[in-house]
Amino acid sequence: MELKTLSYLALGDSYTIGEGVEENERYPMQLVSRLNSLGGQYFFPPKIIAKTGWTVDELEAGIQAADTSPEGYDLVTLLIGVNNQYRGRPVEVYEKDFEAILQRAIAFARGKNDHVVVLSIPDWGVTGFAKARNTDQEKVAAEIDAYNAAKKAICSQYGVVFVDITDEYREIGGLPEMMAGDRLHPSGLVYTQWTEKLLEEVKKINF
Repeated sequence: MELKTLSYLALGDSYTIGEGVEENERYPMQLVSRLNSLGGQYFFPPKIIAKTGWTVDELEAGIQAADTSPEGYDLVTLLIGVNNQYRGRPVEVYEKDFEAILQRAIAFARGKNDHVVVLSIPDWGVTGFAKARNTDQEKVAAEIDAYNAAKKAICSQYGVVFVDITDEYREIGGLPEMMAGDRLHPSGLVYTQWTEKLLEEVKKINF
């Protein structure tokens, strides 16, 4: 019996590209490795469209400039929004931009909303980088919460799975071993935890 071959598109920003960690530590790479270890199917290496610093509109521009498959993808993940918050953009603007990029993600998944998984925005206010800058952690946390609430509501509206990684990250994100060298981005250990959360959801998808 031949293995079913599957494709995966990961959309996002620095968290998706894995700023500061080795390529195999990025969560899209870890997820494919874990999925393939289950047997019965084979995921090709993920197509990653992500760049450190990208806002939602910059991700959209990146998608337009990228070489994407006209046949679509079997799985699409989306993690975007932290840079909108970091730049102080209103949550109302983010809502419109996120809804548009979610529609784009669903289209990439050939219209199958249950083949799209969205991750919540981590709270960078807990990191060593933020503390060194005397960042107002409560303000950042409140804004991240507002962004995530909007994101979750839109996902619910479209029947797309929303995975909360924010609460756990607030507990561990500031620990030395959980930060990359820049003390802002997560280490591979954090991405492993995100991978496990994603894996639980992806295993439910009927490919």
